[in-house]
Amino acid sequence: MRPYQRLFMIASPSLRHTPAMERAVAIARATDAALHIAVFLEEGDLLGRMAAGSALRQSMEQDAWTWLRDEAAQLRHDGLEVSCEVQVSRHVMADMLEHVKEMQPDLVIKDVHHESALRRVFLTPPDWQLLRDCAAPLHLVSDMRCPLPKVVIAAVDTLHPDSQHTRISDRVIREANALAIQCDAELHLLHAWDVAQTQFADFGAGAVTMPGFNSEVRRSAQLAFEHLAEAHGVAESHRHFVTGPATHAIAEYAGQHRADVIVMGSSQRRGAAGVLGSTTEHVLQHLPCNVLAVRGQQDY
Repeated sequence: MRPYQRLFMIASPSLRHTPAMERAVAIARATDAALHIAVFLEEGDLLGRMAAGSALRQSMEQDAWTWLRDEAAQLRHDGLEVSCEVQVSRHVMADMLEHVKEMQPDLVIKDVHHESALRRVFLTPPDWQLLRDCAAPLHLVSDMRCPLPKVVIAAVDTLHPDSQHTRISDRVIREANALAIQCDAELHLLHAWDVAQTQFADFGAGAVTMPGFNSEVRRSAQLAFEHLAEAHGVAESHRHFVTGPATHAIAEYAGQHRADVIVMGSSQRRGAAGVLGSTTEHVLQHLPCNVLAVRGQQDY
């Protein structure tokens, strides 16, 4: 495991302390990693608010610099290595991704927000694009029980037939373990086995109804899960093979065990419903904790 060396915090344009800021500072302090904090302002939004667009842009950019420099100065005074920037851009998402490519951070940290009436996480279109295209592990923070996570859960799928997904599972566990070790947190491994998924899909037309079929598939999935856990040195007491639809089972488990972070795999699948794959997408919107999304391979 390579210790964290550089963290990239995407700060809120609201210019205030947020859970993601608190988490980024805590991880930087625990790991001695350099912390780069950036505020991205959408040029189109600024110019559209007033007729005097240029004056508004300069005022908001100056406000952002003032706030950010004060924050960075205080953190440096506390012994952290901090750099900062404010960027006004017409293409904020492209600039964020370019920053990741150039910096090659160990972790990107950003806020997401709950819709209080529904208790769902609200993800903006830029959040979805970051989830799809960010090459570095992306930590989306929506809630904060304590600055450093205490319980980190790696959620894997041992039944997925794609070899790329197997590589994602390996990296999910590695990234979860790296976060847990550096934050002195517990690492748990979780697999949600959904019997409904074994009855359709690649088995031809209609459901498979052979006697004992589901039991055999479950045993195979659990054996693969145990092999994966053994390969990564996960303690037996921290291995959890649960039954039920993944969306519900993972969210329920995270809530019952007061998980601070769920680490899950992401992909670059295109299409309205394919940003992360349906399981990760739905789990992300309903989780009672924060998410660390991990791509299958490092491709800066």
